[in-house]
Amino acid sequence: MNKPIKEIRGQDTHELQSQLKDLRKEQFELRFRGAAEGAGTQRRRQIRRTIARILTVLGDRTAQAASAQSGDKQ
Repeated sequence: MNKPIKEIRGQDTHELQSQLKDLRKEQFELRFRGAAEGAGTQRRRQIRRTIARILTVLGDRTAQAASAQSGDKQ
């Protein structure tokens, strides 16, 4: 599930928010399972990085929308 940034940028905002929710749920589950078993470190790393990529794209989109709105008001 390690997605490149170009693939993430190609998805719409609703899909990204849904995927972010699923990844955070999986991350939460791995945290508890990992504490008991001591495994899954590679998957946790992939999830953490994919979450960061999604948040970056969502933040860029929010910033672009805000700048577009402020440009329209002037």
